Amino acid sequence: MTPRLAFWELSPELMASYTALNHQLEKSTLGKPFVELINLRVSHINGCAYCLGIHAKSLRAAGESNSRIDQLGGWQVSDQYTEKERAALAWTDAVTNITTSGTPDDVFNALKTHFTDQEISDLTFAIITMNALNRLGISMRK
Repeated sequence: MTPRLAFWELSPELMASYTALNHQLEKSTLGKPFVELINLRVSHINGCAYCLGIHAKSLRAAGESNSRIDQLGGWQVSDQYTEKERAALAWTDAVTNITTSGTPDDVFNALKTHFTDQEISDLTFAIITMNALNRLGISMRK
């Protein structure tokens, strides 16, 4: 697919800011592999083929198993994910699908068992950041 605009070249300072934000998230207590798992799930929901490839490759390089990567689209019925990951993935789905599902209290409250308030904030930043990049990439056909 031919890109509509080379946004990464046209808006280099904005892309640098996005990259800096992403690096900060990877250095958070969530850690890069966890953030990449979230990025992959957001990209599943949004249908961003380019990002699916990037994040799956990154997870494999970090030692993530193919079965966990392959089953992420069906995490709700897979035995591959911990309760902590399930809480984060449910929140990821809710925030990404916010216009149709909202962010239910039960989904948010499940996070409190596994994450600090700062980690919940960082997780939410990771989700919205990936959503923004997916929307940019899909709309500009990256």
